[in-house]
Amino acid sequence: MPTPTPADKFTFGLWTVGWQGRDPFGDATRPALDPVETVHRLAELGAHGVTFHDDDLIPFGSSDAERDAIVKRFRTALDATGLKVPMATTNLFTHPVFKDGAFTANDRDVRRYALRKTIRNIDLAAELGATTYVAWGGREGAEHGAAKDVRVALDRLKEAFDLLGEYVEEQGYDLRFAIEPKPNEPRGDILLPTVGHALAFIGSLERPERVGLNPEVGHEQMAGLNFAHGIAQALWHGKLFHIDLNGQSGIKYDQDLRFGAGDLRSAFWLVDLLESAGYDGPRHFDFKPPRTEDFEGVWASAAACMSNYLMLREKALAFRADPAVQEALRASRLDELARPTAGDGLAALLADRGAFEEFDVDAAAARGMAFEQLDQLAMEHLLGVR
Repeated sequence: MPTPTPADKFTFGLWTVGWQGRDPFGDATRPALDPVETVHRLAELGAHGVTFHDDDLIPFGSSDAERDAIVKRFRTALDATGLKVPMATTNLFTHPVFKDGAFTANDRDVRRYALRKTIRNIDLAAELGATTYVAWGGREGAEHGAAKDVRVALDRLKEAFDLLGEYVEEQGYDLRFAIEPKPNEPRGDILLPTVGHALAFIGSLERPERVGLNPEVGHEQMAGLNFAHGIAQALWHGKLFHIDLNGQSGIKYDQDLRFGAGDLRSAFWLVDLLESAGYDGPRHFDFKPPRTEDFEGVWASAAACMSNYLMLREKALAFRADPAVQEALRASRLDELARPTAGDGLAALLADRGAFEEFDVDAAAARGMAFEQLDQLAMEHLLGVR
């Protein structure tokens, strides 16, 4: 069993292991977890860092004195363990004031409050060394057709990111923003529901270079999409600033299973992509230990997230190094895909009779692609028989 170390850059949110098991149909099954205990336990498990929403660390409504004392205890634990804070975010979804959204709420005063709440926590994030600030618009959406003018709401969302970018630059913070798409839940329809929507939105911002993505496994799969493909496009755009890893079984509610649970094949291809592409950011686990678990089960679940990633990494590396796989890749003509289609230019393409007039369509159509053989080799590596 591979053992995680801080060099693997595994990180966890306070809200993950600290989830008390409360859901729309049942009360909490575990007591609240002290963030300081979380820091120490994650360090013992070999994690690299811990992340938080403002309200995860500092209870909503705390006085300035209470806030200072909490932050001091948290910093002391970080210093004692060496755990880092690579990312932080703001809770703009729990309190009833955000029932119609935060940056896109119809009420202007709510929008202004949401910006100030975010800015306050950006200051803390920068103080603790975070370089990524995630923005999940969980309440930025609607259930009724006429209740939200989406075009105007996008104006307000752009305004918010432009203002936050301006603030970060004025303060001189080394901080980038990462949008976390999700199609639905808790709102019926959430703005920027997928990786593609978010990429298009980023291009409209005043500082697009400062804004990227924090895609989550379950969120893209809730939309029926291929998560690894979405990550590949984010990488292609240079916009994969952060990533949330968990498990999901099909198109249903957001399950937040431990990483590797649910769609194991999808997890394998995701790890294969991240490792082969050289992604060097945190591997952040945004999961929820089931309501059935006590704290022993919580920490076992957290450890399993890391172990599953490491085991899948070993499988993916072995798959890529297998001579039979390399031969199957050649048979599938992946090397040809890497060659420019018309590297010789448009004029040469138009002059090449073999490209159209003399192209043997029937012969090309008869070629096998060897994809089944290649996929079976991946299955054999995943099942441990190769």
